[in-house]
Amino acid sequence: MVNIEQYPMIPLRDLVVFPYMIVPVFVGRPKSISAVKVAEDTDRKIFLSLQKDSKIDKPKFEDINQVGVVAEILQVLKLPDNTIKILVEGVKRGKVINFIDDEETVFVEIEELEDIITTDEHLHNPLKETLLKTFEEYIKVSKKVPAEVYETLKDISSLNKITYLIASNLQIRLNDLQTVLEIDSVVERAEKLIELLQTEIEIAKIDERIKHRVKAQMSKAQREYYLNEQIKAIQKELGREDDLKADIEEIEAKINELEMPEEVKEKAARELRKLKIMPPMSAETTVVRNYLDWLVNLPWGVYTEDKIDIKKAEEILDRDHYGLEKVKERILEFLAVRKVSPDIKGPIICFVGPPGVGKTSLAKSIAEALGRNFVRISLGGVRDEAEIRGHRRTYIGALPGKLIQSMRKAKSMNPVFLLDEIDKLGSDFRGDPSSALLEALDPEQNSSFMDHYLEVEFDLSKVFFITTANTTETIPSALLDRMEVIYISGYTEKEKFNIAKKFLIPKQLNEHKIDAEKVKITDSAINELIWYYTREAGVRNLEREIAALVRKGVKRLVSEENIKRVVISSKNIEKYLGIRKYRIEEVEEDYEVGVATGLAWTPYGGEILQTEVAIFEGNGKMAITGQIGEVMQESAQAALTVVKSRAGKYQIPDYRFKEFDMHIHVPEGAVPKDGPSAGITIATAIMSALTDNPVNCRVAMTGEITLRGKVFPVGGIKEKVLAAHRAKLKDVILPAENNKDLTEIPADVKRDIRFHLVKAIDEVFEIVFKKN
Repeated sequence: MVNIEQYPMIPLRDLVVFPYMIVPVFVGRPKSISAVKVAEDTDRKIFLSLQKDSKIDKPKFEDINQVGVVAEILQVLKLPDNTIKILVEGVKRGKVINFIDDEETVFVEIEELEDIITTDEHLHNPLKETLLKTFEEYIKVSKKVPAEVYETLKDISSLNKITYLIASNLQIRLNDLQTVLEIDSVVERAEKLIELLQTEIEIAKIDERIKHRVKAQMSKAQREYYLNEQIKAIQKELGREDDLKADIEEIEAKINELEMPEEVKEKAARELRKLKIMPPMSAETTVVRNYLDWLVNLPWGVYTEDKIDIKKAEEILDRDHYGLEKVKERILEFLAVRKVSPDIKGPIICFVGPPGVGKTSLAKSIAEALGRNFVRISLGGVRDEAEIRGHRRTYIGALPGKLIQSMRKAKSMNPVFLLDEIDKLGSDFRGDPSSALLEALDPEQNSSFMDHYLEVEFDLSKVFFITTANTTETIPSALLDRMEVIYISGYTEKEKFNIAKKFLIPKQLNEHKIDAEKVKITDSAINELIWYYTREAGVRNLEREIAALVRKGVKRLVSEENIKRVVISSKNIEKYLGIRKYRIEEVEEDYEVGVATGLAWTPYGGEILQTEVAIFEGNGKMAITGQIGEVMQESAQAALTVVKSRAGKYQIPDYRFKEFDMHIHVPEGAVPKDGPSAGITIATAIMSALTDNPVNCRVAMTGEITLRGKVFPVGGIKEKVLAAHRAKLKDVILPAENNKDLTEIPADVKRDIRFHLVKAIDEVFEIVFKKN
């Protein structure tokens, strides 16, 4: 059965396209341009056929060769002169059986031509070897085809494919190439190619002998003139001369239009003059063109107008973020100052907090509130200074640094620029990128930032830089000194609940294109997710679990016809997410000997840790287990010394220290623990074990201890208190100097907890030990 298909057609003046051949085609005639557009709107297939006479501008059916190639359009590029350059790949041969010429486009109906492939290996293999050997000789003699082409062909087993690829690389008369295209038999096509190759080899040898004779007679000036004219002719034939000329004109126009500083304009003009006199094929031409391209595409003199409306800014922050009141207040203060004094050199803000608390989205909200463009780069893992400052142009593949690359994307000189994960910068033998950032982030220096690639000063003084980090410990001190740190400690369960209900669930339902009435996640299910399926300071994992619930709900709606609505509650959540991943640490006993309830900070929020101490007959040794870090081990040593110094006061006999060993253990031994906040907890547990006096385990505590028994302040108070609240503890002991941190505690939590502020360890003992 004959396969007839219809395609838009482009008649070619000076090119024969073969199957498997990838080649650029310049399209200028209106009907041909229309054919490209039709192909783009359909299946990107187009029919290409050689004209019999290249001078005919509007060819008819009789003016084209009936055999051509169906090609796929890979790329379309519009040129400045309203013509089009397309990149096509030949797919299959076809024969025109009907020619349809309407007012705008030429269409053809074609019959697909099958290649007749022999199965006789005795004929196939020798023919393939002869063809490849002849083609190899042609490459060596003519020097018109790269040697790599032959290496590629050696690995191809199909003789049919080899014939097409060789034909596509031959630079011979178009009529001969058309003849090769029209041959159906692969064997006959191979034989014809061998004949053409041998002819070209003989011609090339004769031409080489003539060139040698002429070369001997030419003077140096004549030779240079000849070569330059030859290059021009080649460029003109390929159409590249026009491309380069158009590029130079476009660059020159941009240099004149842009509000560049005088120094930059002079540099650009010098490089442009150099480009104009360079040979188009020179390697340095590409380097200069790329440099000028970067220079003229930076947003010199382009500024967006700040539209600061404090009320609207507050609405945007409240719309995108729940809670974070102090952070929002600081941002609004900054915007208010910027409104009054637009030219003030403001601080570099650094948001520090655990993953998923909204640091990046806060920066986006600030950009929206200011009406500025937003651009972001991640500094995580950046170890090479050149990634910040750029490479010098002498290096192969040189590029500007990330700052200049992002300024090009920003399309203005005053964007909001987010430097994400600044605490994860590295450094090695290639330099220290954090030192390179000092110049960019220092308001006194960044008006003349120098990128190694650009080699001209670039003004970053109008950029509003925001950085984010998970911790300040790994940020170099010189860099940290230039930033104002705003801590985002994390969300309470109540805040997470409201974020999930007001933001995350509607967002996931919208992304999954599902109505809220069809998949409903109840309040009890949200609480279950927060308590038992996530353990984090932010809400990133909470969003993932909500997305999982929505997906599973949609699956039920689609797969079960009788289900019209899915309701997910705490009673059936395990059916969707499996068994609970975490448990809430609860204190089971009221009073125990040798046990004290401590509070710990983790990157995922607060935890309660019941520290245990056991004593047994021995010789006064102390063992500490539970993956305790060096700081915590020192706290344990200090706690033991404090208890020993109070042995008389609390009637502890000396032999209890000399004839008994002590084992201190912090549960969850697989989890590493460290930090200066367990002193009073360990001291309390030791005192209880030595005196056999039970400790009130429902009193949580945190604080560091000195050898004199003084209680020093610690960090992470908000997270620790929230952990105690989660465990339903009503009493919390804190160092007196941490009184200032109680303002951070949510009001509803403060109502449920009694805070005991202590200055010395004896006050702790007074509160926690059972009164006899």
